[in-house]
Amino acid sequence: MSLPQPEDLASLVLRTDFSDDAAWAAVMAAIDAETDGATFVSDPAYDGVSIQALVDADAAASEDEQITYLFLADATTMRDEERPLLAVDLWGEPGRTFRVLARWYADVSANLSIANLGFDEFADGVDEDGAYRGFGDDD
Repeated sequence: MSLPQPEDLASLVLRTDFSDDAAWAAVMAAIDAETDGATFVSDPAYDGVSIQALVDADAAASEDEQITYLFLADATTMRDEERPLLAVDLWGEPGRTFRVLARWYADVSANLSIANLGFDEFADGVDEDGAYRGFGDDD
């Protein structure tokens, strides 16, 4: 398995749950409402893929094709009204994850894409539910 490549500096949003097409449309709409910097991939080949398989696929890729992080639209994303994506680190601490609400996607994506903040800084800033909801200075 190889990972899809995001366009330019856009972050990759990979659908891994195919149980609800309307929920997937809502995820894309929620992200599009906040930013235009997302590469959406909806390929049934990734249905139910494990985080470890994604980490392994990235590690096996050539250096030019490796990506440092991605966002998953998994079963939790599809069921939860807040559409929390699962952010997955593929570089610093491969396999480390945290949830990010669609509202905060643009913040996280933009800062990760330009390396303004590291994956660990966002992961360390999650709430008791394991979701990133900003650093508390702007709700």
